[in-house]
Amino acid sequence: MGILLLVLLAGAGLAYLWYTKIIGRRNTALEALSSIDVQLRKRHDLIPNLVAMAKRFMTHERELLDRLTEQRAKAAEPYSRHDPRAVEQHLADEQALQSSLVRVLAVAENYPDLKSDRTVMEVQEGLEEVEGHIAAARRFYNSAVTELNNSVQIFPGNIIAGWAKVEPMPYFELEDSAMRAPVDVGALMDKP
Repeated sequence: MGILLLVLLAGAGLAYLWYTKIIGRRNTALEALSSIDVQLRKRHDLIPNLVAMAKRFMTHERELLDRLTEQRAKAAEPYSRHDPRAVEQHLADEQALQSSLVRVLAVAENYPDLKSDRTVMEVQEGLEEVEGHIAAARRFYNSAVTELNNSVQIFPGNIIAGWAKVEPMPYFELEDSAMRAPVDVGALMDKP
């Protein structure tokens, strides 16, 4: 009888340790998500300046700038950090915003007056810096999500996670095919 009690206590202790590991990893993933949100908010704050400056020069690109503004508003909407589906939608909205931002910056290359404007250059430098911070935060977040997802999908973590109502979280991946496309160095070398 004593051995059975000892085995049950050891099992309960191990289950508790696994539970604390899952909760700790979930909290680390949420902390990493908060870091991403801080950097994304910085990007959101720079976009109105870029749009305002671009509207002065890019009169034929009004639709593109309006789309960027709409996507910024959608990406800035509040979401539930504890709901993996809401997080996934938020990250998808951010990816769409990033794609629009890349398109605007690519089209801006066709406007020499815009490219040479000091304020626009400062905004672009700020965006480049923020994008670097976002990339670093994305790596930290995806690493934390991998740890969490592994611990809630592998037995006995999957059972304990079900009791604790902890679900796997989505990754924040780079989905824009244009950003993943290989660089044609030959074409770059042919440019004047």
